[in-house]
Order: sequence, then C-alpha cells, then structure tokens
Amino acid sequence: MSSGADAVESLYPFLSTSDGDVDAVLAEVRQSTQDKVREIMRLREAVKHGYRNEIVACASAMAERFARGGRLLTFGNGGSSTDAQDLASLFLNPGATAPALPAIGLTSDIAVVTALSNDIGFDVVFARQIGAFGRRDDIAVGLSTSGNSPNLLRAFDEAARRGLLTIGIAGDKGGRMAESEHIDHLFVVPSASVHRIQEAQTTLYHALWEMTLLTLHGMGGAADVPRDPR
Repeated sequence: MSSGADAVESLYPFLSTSDGDVDAVLAEVRQSTQDKVREIMRLREAVKHGYRNEIVACASAMAERFARGGRLLTFGNGGSSTDAQDLASLFLNPGATAPALPAIGLTSDIAVVTALSNDIGFDVVFARQIGAFGRRDDIAVGLSTSGNSPNLLRAFDEAARRGLLTIGIAGDKGGRMAESEHIDHLFVVPSASVHRIQEAQTTLYHALWEMTLLTLHGMGGAADVPRDPR
C-alpha cells in the first residue's frame, strides 16, 4: 500500500472496511469523528493556554495600530489564503455592534496575483503589494500551516522594513517563520495534521479579532478609530 493510501487509512480507517458490515462501518465513522473532535479540543486548549498572554499583547498592539489609522493586510496560500480573507472580512464586517475597520486580503485581487506571479515570480506576490500599500501604522498577518512559504517570508521582510506590525500564524513547529527576525508575534499550532492546524488557527485568529475589538472599545470606543481617507 502506498504512503498516500496509508495516510488516508489513518485518517479515515472506515474507508478500508471491506466485510460489508454497515453497522461496523457506521460505528467506525462515529468513533473517527469523536476522536477528531477530542483531538481538536485538546489542541485548541493547548493553544489557548500556551498563548494566553501573547494573544492579549498582540491584540493590544493591533488595537493601537488601528487607533492610529492603520490597516490590516492579510495573506496566505491555498486554504490559508481563504483563512486570511476570512480574517480581513471579520474586521470589515464585525456586526451591528461595531464599525468596520480597514482590512485588505492580498489574495482577493486575482489579476494582481497572477500578473505578479507571471511577470516576476510567485515569491513576491505579497511583498510587492505590501511595498505598494503598506504604511508604518499598518498590520501584516500571514497564515501558513507549515511556516515555510517563501512568499510569506518575503512579505514579512518587506513589512518589517516598512515598520508594519507583523503577525505570523503557523503550524507544526513553525518552520522558517519561527526562525524569522521580522515577525513581532508568532503563533504556532503544535500539530502535524494540516486539518487540525487550520481548525485551531481559525479559533486563534477569531480570538485575536475579538480581543482587538474589546481593546479598542476600552480605549474609548472603536467608533473613534480614524478611517482611511482613500
């Protein structure tokens, strides 16, 4: 059996059941689901306890940037791209009780992404946009399950050079993001499973979003945050 097949069987053992016993298959499905729920609950708890103080400090720094008129720039690849856009949308559409805050998902403009990838190289798709849009009071948040994406590392380098607040959200052991000197706040989900990493990362950036809004409210109200004039 191939390594790929082994991986699938380890995640979904009931798929390899061949004895035709429907009840046995359903029992394995239930057990597999319960195991995954327990795993992500343990992982989220570990992240919460391990980064409790860092989340508060990071949210405070984000709130200070927003209060000075800063904007959020988010980026990632693949599923992390979707998470980055989700994070931007949380600040743009926080609900009826809070005003929108300026946030840009750097993968949203597919024309820009494909033009930069085709004409220069995929490694610069985020760094070039940060170079064009980034200002000193802005915030750069990059998401990766491995922490090794070259285009994220280039983006963090450019963001740090321009004085942006830099925040990395990675998985496993943090990869090359953990070695970078250009990330102010780094959150690493300690798991080798891409599925569990992304689930825990979603919880983490929702916590950052909520804590940032609470901090802004405590600073005098998010309604007082300056708006980008452009």
